[in-house]
Amino acid sequence: MCKTTKIIVFFSALFLLFILMGLAFKPYRMPVDSMENTLQVGDSFLVNSCFYHFYDPQRGDVVVFEYPEDPRKDFIKRVIGVPGDVVEGKDKKVYVNGKLYENPHEVHKELEIIPKEQNPRDTFGPIVVPENSYFVMGDNRDRSYDSRFWKFVRRDQLKGLAFIKYWSIDGPWYKFNIRWRNIGRLID
Repeated sequence: MCKTTKIIVFFSALFLLFILMGLAFKPYRMPVDSMENTLQVGDSFLVNSCFYHFYDPQRGDVVVFEYPEDPRKDFIKRVIGVPGDVVEGKDKKVYVNGKLYENPHEVHKELEIIPKEQNPRDTFGPIVVPENSYFVMGDNRDRSYDSRFWKFVRRDQLKGLAFIKYWSIDGPWYKFNIRWRNIGRLID
């Protein structure tokens, strides 16, 4: 193979790689605090948009999806219930299939417990997760608008699995601080 052909093959392969990477991985930026401390406002992360074509979402996955009440918006939350699960909240504790679901990423920023009659934030259910649907919640439980309020995310609304932070800043664009410790961290 001549040198010119090798160069053409190399750049063609490189071009194809960039196209495939663009289709498989999508960048997102965290605009709100609903997933703290897993994702902070200003974190930029990659989502594997092909993952759920081959695998089923599992409890604990951090997923990006079309917001069920407005498909033009994307949300990010953690999967708590998979099809067939019974999910219930009692005084800020979440139970899946009757067992306490312990999530090491879960945080509560407010001590007050809101009664079920007033708001489903702290007490809800029990709710059975239907086929091809998922019950999702933000890790910052007191400041997340999620399945407790609007129920389920359908499988066809999933955009992908969030897996790594590639950039993280704290503050406005003109006066920001880089959070070096967050860059390159896997999202678990």
